[in-house]
Amino acid sequence: MRSIFLIISVMACVTGYSQDDILTLARKTNDYFMSKYADPTEPTNVKRIRPSNLWTRAVYYEGLMALCEADKVNEARYLNYTRRWAEFHQWTPRNGVKTVHADDQCCQQTYIDYNRLTGDGTLNHVKENLMLQMQTDRNDYWTWIDAIQMAMPVYIKMYDVSKDQRYIDYAMRCYRWTRDTCGGGLFNDAEGLWWRDKDYVPPYKEADGNNCYWSRGNGWVYAALVRCMQQMPRKSKEYKQLKNDFLKMSKALLRCQRSDGFWNVSLMSPVTYGGPEMTGTALFLYGMSWGIGNKIFSKSETRIYRQACDKAWKALRTCVHDNGFLGYNQGTGKDPSAGQPVTFDSMPDFEDYGTGCFLLGAMEYRKLKTKLSTQ
Repeated sequence: MRSIFLIISVMACVTGYSQDDILTLARKTNDYFMSKYADPTEPTNVKRIRPSNLWTRAVYYEGLMALCEADKVNEARYLNYTRRWAEFHQWTPRNGVKTVHADDQCCQQTYIDYNRLTGDGTLNHVKENLMLQMQTDRNDYWTWIDAIQMAMPVYIKMYDVSKDQRYIDYAMRCYRWTRDTCGGGLFNDAEGLWWRDKDYVPPYKEADGNNCYWSRGNGWVYAALVRCMQQMPRKSKEYKQLKNDFLKMSKALLRCQRSDGFWNVSLMSPVTYGGPEMTGTALFLYGMSWGIGNKIFSKSETRIYRQACDKAWKALRTCVHDNGFLGYNQGTGKDPSAGQPVTFDSMPDFEDYGTGCFLLGAMEYRKLKTKLSTQ
């Protein structure tokens, strides 16, 4: 009996620890962040002053909303922190309702999510901002792949709130332009990965001769596909296109995962810029966990992706310091060379988006384990 118990205990560790363990670690990282940044209205000060609804902080709140869904013990505290932030910014995108910049719009994802959770707050400024951009009749704003995560889910979430098809139609036109036209098309169908922007398409190569596919940049797209598909009708042609791209990316990412569970900063160039790196790994865990939980993969593929998720979570656990600080967090930038060296102790220029990525991955993985435990 003792030997059976030991085997079960070892298997629990190998397969990613319990749901309680995952939630405890997520709380720890979030408590560190909320303690350090106790006033959500205070602007950031990295080289210059920026308002606290800039994109880096907005991504943190995406993760906090995911944690809020799982952690009912602390739900009121998380919601109060979010409400103070949103009210201070008057439920408005950074730089006002006339902005067309995706980074400015990212905060509106949380405005919508908070409103749906609580019925509180207003979406009038969100609607005004999106309608003004849609009326320009331009679809060439998203010239870098990060923008797909920052802005596209805002449109799809507003569709889900209003059932106004115009939001989906416009977002998909912008997505297809970035995918197929910008820089000759930023998605490489053959390899299932994205170039960050037109500066990185061939003939640009890493020093080892491989194509430059930035981990977090691809993570942004992968997460955006999930955050959009969640809100779309599953039988729609738009959902099917995003699902097809999601599956292509999933296969490519599976091939790139390191034996230790991380992904390299440069996905295909371990010598030029290897890992470990936390943010890309967390976003890939987020996407794969959601794909398994929503039966996106075939039965035979599901087993393989479950192993990939277990390895990724085991890797991510090693990023957490005793006080909740997250190591292996690449700083801001636009390619694998940014923020180097990325180490366990290195301090990124911004901590907030890294915490958001970690929380998204952790909570989706926990949700998956909860589903599997009841089947």
